[in-house]
This record gives sequence, structure tokens and C-alpha cells, in this order.
Amino acid sequence: MYAVFQIGSKQYYVCAGEIIYIDRMIANIGSRIEFNQVLFIKDNDCIQIGNPFINSGKVVAQIICHDRCKKIKIIKFRRRKHFRKSQGHRQHITKIKILNIQSS
Repeated sequence: MYAVFQIGSKQYYVCAGEIIYIDRMIANIGSRIEFNQVLFIKDNDCIQIGNPFINSGKVVAQIICHDRCKKIKIIKFRRRKHFRKSQGHRQHITKIKILNIQSS
């Protein structure tokens, strides 16, 4: 069984028991969260497609930890102009484990 659900403007393809990284959520570690914006669910031979979302579809997950991604280096350089600029950025993320996928 797998599902496609939406958080904000991003969509995630998940199976039960899978661990994924999403943008930072404001919630306590160990708490359970539910995502109701489910776009697609496939269970064996049964396929449900939302318009745009499935009304009875739900993805239940548990927050494992809050962390930061690897550093992204941003380098700006203009040749012959004596201009060099280096900058870095680390995005805040939340690690979650998908507990189960519920449909109708």
C-alpha cells in the first residue's frame, strides 16, 4: 500500500513504515500527526484518486526528530572585477516515520 500526499506545495510518495524528511513542522518529538491532503492511494488492486483530495484518506505519521540538512554553498564570482562572495545555508527539516495509510 502506498500513497501520495501534500504538505504545503510539496508532494510525497510514501509507504507504511518509511522514514522521510519534510520541511520543519512545529510539533513535539514523538507526537503523532495526520495529513489529510491525500491525492492518491493504491492498496493491492484498489486505486483511489482524489479530486483534488480523497475525503476519507489519511496518512498518520510520528515525528522522530528535528534536524538541519547538509550545508549548501552559494558562490558568486565575477571574473576580472575582483568580486568574490561565498555564502552557506542549512535548511531546517523534520524527520518523520509513516505509521499507516488509511482509506475509506
